[in-house]
Amino acid sequence: MTSLPEAVDAIADEHGFSGVVSVDRGGQAEFARAYGLAHRAHAIPNTVDTRFAIASGAKALTALAVVSLIDDGVLTLGTTARSLLRDDLPRIDDRVTVEQLLAHRSGIGDYLDEDDEELDVDDYLLAVPMQQLAAPEDYIAVLDGHAAKFPPGEGFSYCNAGYVVLALIAERASGTPYHELVRTRVCAPARMRDTEFLRSDELPDRTALGYVPAGDGRWRSNVFHLPVRGVGDGGAYTTVADMSAFWRALFAGRIVPPRWAAEMVRPRQDVPGERLRAGLGFFLHQTRDQVMLMGQDAGVSFMSVHDPASALTYTVVSNTSAGAWPVLRPLRERFSDGSPG
Repeated sequence: MTSLPEAVDAIADEHGFSGVVSVDRGGQAEFARAYGLAHRAHAIPNTVDTRFAIASGAKALTALAVVSLIDDGVLTLGTTARSLLRDDLPRIDDRVTVEQLLAHRSGIGDYLDEDDEELDVDDYLLAVPMQQLAAPEDYIAVLDGHAAKFPPGEGFSYCNAGYVVLALIAERASGTPYHELVRTRVCAPARMRDTEFLRSDELPDRTALGYVPAGDGRWRSNVFHLPVRGVGDGGAYTTVADMSAFWRALFAGRIVPPRWAAEMVRPRQDVPGERLRAGLGFFLHQTRDQVMLMGQDAGVSFMSVHDPASALTYTVVSNTSAGAWPVLRPLRERFSDGSPG
């Protein structure tokens, strides 16, 4: 049987993978390797401690910040969005609750609707200048005006807008800026020292720039494709080591108490059309007790999977839109589909 390093190397070479692959058990690295370039113009290579954007992987950070506020009594699962939105976003049903937003069961219209079969992740998808989107209140303009898909609690639809609304609710309820909430309530207790919502127009060193294909072998950065600073539904940057620290902290009860961590990763329903189940801010394997985060944006692809029983974590991050998916295949075969490790 081909070894895991050999299998990953072969697929990375075949697909021109740019990113990092990591496997560890209980924080002890079994395999970690970087490929490709963090910055193409200056030929700066990716390293195993390069920071990458994780797109919708950031939803778990939002969910945990919100649940920590629930544990403190600042919010409840039954708190209505309307009680904090007040007159903003009038098309959101007055009955929508925090729990429904966390579970993608609110039915609210989405500013970036991934159920749209014509959606091209590499396209320019937002109608407002990216530099205007850096804080929760800035997003009201793009969240407004979208019709509901179904009454609250009566269906499931993956919803980016719902997590931006959660960021707005958390900020208004706590009186603390959203990014500070995530930093102090999630990243600090998890010891995620390299995780932050960075501005794409001032990325620091040791951070990968995202790239989209421009035809004829050319690549462009994703700086005009995504909000300059993510809020709620995406935009965090992290390392594979920080993802390993995240999973250990979550299941050790250092971010939220164990009873809340268990509630967040409790399967609530099957995800229509996918081999997944949904919790609150997390997805779960269809049949196994593995918890996962994933994300894709223009110039970003990411997946991290954790098995609490074995303390196994595997993570793939890439600074291209689809780079992570081929490289995940040998990892899934060994660790998620019942094949020998």
